[in-house]
Amino acid sequence: MDIFDAMGVSASGMDAQSLRLRVIAENIANVDTTGSTPGADPYRRKTITFGETIDHATGEPSVNVKTIGKDMAAFPTRYDPSHPAADAAGYVKTPNVSSFVEMMDMREAERSYSANLNVMQATRSMMTRAIDLLK
Repeated sequence: MDIFDAMGVSASGMDAQSLRLRVIAENIANVDTTGSTPGADPYRRKTITFGETIDHATGEPSVNVKTIGKDMAAFPTRYDPSHPAADAAGYVKTPNVSSFVEMMDMREAERSYSANLNVMQATRSMMTRAIDLLK
């Protein structure tokens, strides 16, 4: 793997983590989004899955987003008979989003993004030193 391949891999990792952060932000923004009619489903948590692709021309691996799916976990319920989405028993389905889980995922994505950025900066520094040696 040469210097340019390292930069490509880091850039693809940064792109993937950036999309992951957007999905997490959407989940957090909808933590209280319930249905609007009785028995309606609330917001369902989104998940993201990464994959690896290899450029056949260069042999360079890269990270990409394989799928953005939905978490099929059951919806928690809370008793609120005055809510417009309450069922006949007075229970409202709430999103299957946990703020705690989302914040931990966000921290992990931020660390992965930072690690890729550090690789990019180190690679850039090596390229600069190589150019300086050629002067």
